[in-house]
Amino acid sequence: MSLTNLTGISGAFIILMGFTLNELHKLDRDSIVYDLLNLVGGILLAFYAYILSSTPFLILNVVWAIVALRDVVIDLKKNRQTR
Repeated sequence: MSLTNLTGISGAFIILMGFTLNELHKLDRDSIVYDLLNLVGGILLAFYAYILSSTPFLILNVVWAIVALRDVVIDLKKNRQTR
């Protein structure tokens, strides 16, 4: 298996893991773990799309990662305020 395929499969697996855990009520969609899974998965899939020169897939995953990053920042700010 190539490093390119491993990158894409890993990104998809990470995002699907977050989705599945949320659907099974094991992770809340407002948890930092859920947001980090989406961020890491989105970054990996954006990199994968870049390697494949797939502009629509790249746009989708860059936006996905940006939204997840925003949520991680919000989560971190909430955690600082509660300390």
